[in-house]
Amino acid sequence: MLEHGGRLRAAAKQYGIALEQWLDLSTGINPKGWPVPVLPPDLWSALPEEQDGLEAAARAYYGTAPLLPVAGSQAAIQALPFLREPCRVAVSSPGYAEHAHAWQKRGHQVTPVLLEGLSATVASSDVLVVIQPNNPTGDVILIAQLLSWYAELAARGGWLVADEAFMDAAPEQSLLPYSPRPGLIVLRSLGKFFGLAGLRVGFVSATEDVLSGLRDQLGPWPIATTSRWIAREALCDRHWQARTRAALAGHAARLGALLCEYGLAPSGGTALFQWICTEQARSAHEQLAGQGILTRLFEAPASLRFGLPGTEPEWQRLQAALDAMR
Repeated sequence: MLEHGGRLRAAAKQYGIALEQWLDLSTGINPKGWPVPVLPPDLWSALPEEQDGLEAAARAYYGTAPLLPVAGSQAAIQALPFLREPCRVAVSSPGYAEHAHAWQKRGHQVTPVLLEGLSATVASSDVLVVIQPNNPTGDVILIAQLLSWYAELAARGGWLVADEAFMDAAPEQSLLPYSPRPGLIVLRSLGKFFGLAGLRVGFVSATEDVLSGLRDQLGPWPIATTSRWIAREALCDRHWQARTRAALAGHAARLGALLCEYGLAPSGGTALFQWICTEQARSAHEQLAGQGILTRLFEAPASLRFGLPGTEPEWQRLQAALDAMR
């Protein structure tokens, strides 16, 4: 099992700080997620059904079809490698480590590639996996460049897989308007922007042959009835989405400015997190954890990811903790 953000219980045990006293900035999940209402009680006794409006809401929100709902984009990440015979897979690095891990487990030849080396790698790859915007660096590849790589791969039966888990805050940078096309696979998630990571709901946009293969891998009822209901309502709430995009832009700017004030200038980031590349990453992580603030530590390159505080007291607590590190 690879390590990820969160894991508050392990941190509480390691640092001897009670679980409820932690401020978790490690995940990049919107701390002010879509407000889930009281659920209709009959949802708990109903098996999931495809005719409940979720697919229609997703098609309207993402502006494309067909779409396959999955149990978070992680489910698709694990299943996609089973749809190809062992082949050459280039994965953008640094990035979400589950991609390389899943392809390697299936026996594919995986090559981690820095952003600046991706163009040179396409010619010798059968699959290219990119993360848009990248997690944790926040890098965004131009759509024209992605479509050029896609065309080169698709011409020989290859795939471009784009993980757009953090794309909802800036949907104009998405590849979804160009989907479905043979060899283009786009992954989306409700976990980050919508703040609904606990639902385990995501979507795959691809041609029907790929989606059919994923259905066979994932089996029936991959998403609970309650999760489908909440996801449908969240996808339909355009007013909340517009307000949240505007608010996140301001919160991201505030976090970047705060970190700069304390000598932790971000090297990159998105509307939901800031990424600081520094040799002092482990020391800063430990000092903050000692004060009950959890960040995401990366070893290669040495770096930290800070998610957004959710309330004014949490902002003040972060500032006080940074003060104490001076």
